[in-house]
Amino acid sequence: MQQFGKVAVLMGGWSAEREVSLKSGQAVLQALQSQGVDAQGVDASRQLHQQLDGFDRVFNILHGRGGEDGDVQGLLNILQLPYTGSGVLGSALAMDKLLTKQLWKGTGLPTPDYVILNSEQDCQHAIETLGLPLMIKPVLEGSSIGMSKVVSEQDMVPAWQKARQSDCIVIAEKFVSGSEYTAAILGDRVLPMIKLETPRDFYDYEAKYSADDTRYICPCGLDVEMERLLGSLVLRAFSAVHASGWGRVDFMIDEFAQPWLIEVNTVPGMTDHSLVPMAARQAGVDFETLVIQILEQTL
Repeated sequence: MQQFGKVAVLMGGWSAEREVSLKSGQAVLQALQSQGVDAQGVDASRQLHQQLDGFDRVFNILHGRGGEDGDVQGLLNILQLPYTGSGVLGSALAMDKLLTKQLWKGTGLPTPDYVILNSEQDCQHAIETLGLPLMIKPVLEGSSIGMSKVVSEQDMVPAWQKARQSDCIVIAEKFVSGSEYTAAILGDRVLPMIKLETPRDFYDYEAKYSADDTRYICPCGLDVEMERLLGSLVLRAFSAVHASGWGRVDFMIDEFAQPWLIEVNTVPGMTDHSLVPMAARQAGVDFETLVIQILEQTL
């Protein structure tokens, strides 16, 4: 693995997803080292430019703000260090759920309607315009942090106030009743899709990281032609926000078999229990091979 030189596995950072990133980073680091790559873990700080001195390339596994939103990508461009995943523009657009939805709507891709929430009056307007239930989302957080499902009017303002704590724009999104899926992308290939099932109100932080009753169904149960068509939609959604390299697109399918795009993740979780490795295994790609294939994109 001499062609990679010295590799920094960038993890941790200062976002709300720090702990998840550290777990992903350790899994990636161990996998790279097991394949003979000269890799070292780097817990990103505000002195990152100094921390990266002497490295030849970066496997970026920072989740959330600061690492997944274009900030670190811009620094790595300045330092002329090749890195995994999307560039500055793709990272910034995909991290912002509002901009992602605006781009998708502008290019004719299906995504649930929404209302921007700046006040209690906006909360009432969202209920009148979109109806209940609604998903309330801070647009710059991942891992469902700050999100709530609202089913009654009295819960609307508290959900908005909770989301505002993330210090970013908050939207109310029309709730899609149906089945939830995720599609991992590796290069220009869509990996086998995964159906997600949880007894909770929605696929929230606990369902993702701690609950033992979340079900991951892969193969997902869709017929071959349907999965092919959805794969084409997912690739269009991914490229529409200028994402590249690898990532994940989450979507719903409603009771009328209509797909609805929800969001793009440009640095998804990478523990051995995460969704991208799960999809890769279904495609015959083990975790060690997966991380090498992602790193090869930097050559």
